[in-house]
Amino acid sequence: MPLLDAAAIHPITLPDGTVYRETVHLKNVINHPCIEVGDFSYFTHSGKPEETAQILAPYLFPGCRERLIIGKFAQIARGCYFITSSANHPMSGFTTYPFRIFKPETFGYKDLPVKDTVVGHDVWIGHNAAIMPGVTIGHGAIIGANAVVANDVPAYAVVGGNPARVIRMRYSDDMIAELLALAWWDWDLDKIEANLAALEAGDLAALRV
Repeated sequence: MPLLDAAAIHPITLPDGTVYRETVHLKNVINHPCIEVGDFSYFTHSGKPEETAQILAPYLFPGCRERLIIGKFAQIARGCYFITSSANHPMSGFTTYPFRIFKPETFGYKDLPVKDTVVGHDVWIGHNAAIMPGVTIGHGAIIGANAVVANDVPAYAVVGGNPARVIRMRYSDDMIAELLALAWWDWDLDKIEANLAALEAGDLAALRV
């Protein structure tokens, strides 16, 4: 039996056989025109599965101009959320009060710039982290608990704090380049599971074979 089931809504079964219902595969519970999610990316929360999109991105409404794009194998902990561009208030004048959102014909501030928020593959976002509008998080990055991510995060960086800053890089530049070229997240599931020991051990030499 394979370790992973892309079709599962709840991907975790506890050792006693109980299905853990607070963790969901995002792709299987989100039906939102502005959200795109890759296989095996999960999120833990205490709401109903059908409430997942609202909990994860509370200000991303159908009809918004920006998108939230999450890659494959993302791991999003409880309490995390995305503040997308449509949550911004106008700041160029004397008031930040969002007068226009109270009329359908002006909702969305179509003259304000928007930018997609993008999460790469194999990104771990720690407990209670907040991702701000228009951020791009590179593949393999780790976002520390309670971080407020207001700027782009390089691939394989570890960031934390408010505002989040790079604490360290997980690997050397050469190794990061090789890992990005390897792109294990695009492999067939059988190949991933066959190479799981090397992936977990960080054995790049074994993955080159």
